[in-house]
Amino acid sequence: MARRFYSLPSLIALAAFEAAARHLSLTKAAEELNVTPGAVSKQVRTLEEELGVPLFLRRHRALELTREGETMAAALREGFERMSSTFRQVKSLGGQAVATLGSTMAMAHLWLMPRMGTFWNQHDDIVVDHVISDHPHGLDRPDVDLRIRYGDGEWPDELSAKLYDDRIFPIASPAFAKAYPVKSVADMAQLQLLSVEGIDWTWTTWAEFLREVGHPDRHVNVRRFNSYVIALQAARSGQGIALGWESLVAPLIETGNLVRVTDAVIVAPQSYFVTWSARRPLSPQAVLLRDWLLSLGSLSSAQASRLPISLEQPARRRSPRAKGEQA
Repeated sequence: MARRFYSLPSLIALAAFEAAARHLSLTKAAEELNVTPGAVSKQVRTLEEELGVPLFLRRHRALELTREGETMAAALREGFERMSSTFRQVKSLGGQAVATLGSTMAMAHLWLMPRMGTFWNQHDDIVVDHVISDHPHGLDRPDVDLRIRYGDGEWPDELSAKLYDDRIFPIASPAFAKAYPVKSVADMAQLQLLSVEGIDWTWTTWAEFLREVGHPDRHVNVRRFNSYVIALQAARSGQGIALGWESLVAPLIETGNLVRVTDAVIVAPQSYFVTWSARRPLSPQAVLLRDWLLSLGSLSSAQASRLPISLEQPARRRSPRAKGEQA
């Protein structure tokens, strides 16, 4: 057998193991690699035989990494991310510079796209590729340079800088608000409520909102969605009351598509951040895009000053310095 220069096992086996370790699933790894689960399993076992140690504990319908498996998975993930970044940078040298930006559908549709024209006009030499996913881990891909996330600012192996804080209040179509006039939060809690649940539980639900404004009610009529865009569409068509994140729904209120139902408002318990990998440097074009996004944060935060403060909770301020960076 010919000696391998880097003394590495089969790259096919390494790729199969890395995908299986990332998903903790042979089936999902097979879907990603466009092969059968049996083929992935065979490659992983080949790698384990060469190493002489198991990489997975095979539970009933579940995989669990061994200590050696965790070590291998971390090394491969870092190596593949570096290769991906280098590949994209070298590829961009032959044409236009590229930066990849990930976000949820709601963020892309309601906040990002109306603003992106300004960036394109200022930097027409940079191509921005968009990756859209509402799954909590759907943006955890090595080819995504920047991510716009909602959370507490802490994500594994990522640096983050706060984009803006937000506020949440009830919204409905003008027709619904006219047909069902609301004088109090108690009145509102008796109506059809539209809630986003089941995909990303960092989003505030109706139960949490009502509890924050002093009206905990377990007997509410909640219709659930796993897409904020669809929940808003239901609200716009007069099907009930949704929770509105001000940064996302302000344009719809300004155009009269939606109206606020009560004066009840809370500060969103978490914030929006721009994040990027802590293990590899950003390309110059990604740095430009990141800094431009952060320059928009103060504009979004300024919208909040127009809201009444009767039921508003104090906002939690964070340092503008990127998390993970040294002073």
